[in-house]
Amino acid sequence: MKKDSQNIEKLLIQGLTDGNQDSYKIVFNQYYSWLYNYVYKLSNNSSLSEDLVQNVLLRLWEKKSTLRITTSLKNYLFRACHNEFLMHLRQQKKEYDALDSLKWEAIFEMYTSEEESQLDSDWLKLEKAIEQLPKKCREVFKLSRLEQKKHKEIADILGISTKTVEIHITKALRFLKANVSFFFF
Repeated sequence: MKKDSQNIEKLLIQGLTDGNQDSYKIVFNQYYSWLYNYVYKLSNNSSLSEDLVQNVLLRLWEKKSTLRITTSLKNYLFRACHNEFLMHLRQQKKEYDALDSLKWEAIFEMYTSEEESQLDSDWLKLEKAIEQLPKKCREVFKLSRLEQKKHKEIADILGISTKTVEIHITKALRFLKANVSFFFF
């Protein structure tokens, strides 16, 4: 039985490389829902899953004459969908980083030279307010916000629970919001 399915896959792959539309339809109908479910488990986004699977299957047809499938067709398609999802994530990160950069540029451009002294003053207020935090709370806040450490890492470093880390961060943010310019929070 397994031999039969391998022969069918070989025939489908050969049909694809020959440009046979019926082979493509069979591949599409046989694998689309499996691929969609796989990508949906990765993304938890129905529309994105449809788009990514359709991109993979479209590219399969567009590159049919140069296909070199050394594994099973199923494995090839699942790997292609996985890679398509990873490329999507990379692209999203690039877009997010660009938007984040633009946001900060816009914020700093808002300040004229006269306002720069106000910004300096605000930063000093923030630094002073951070120093007014209780010692452990200050340590947790600096590790979290300045050194960008995860709650678990902070807990391990300081020998406290992650819940305690969360409590310290919440206390710090409340204190800072109450004592520093709204610009920062």
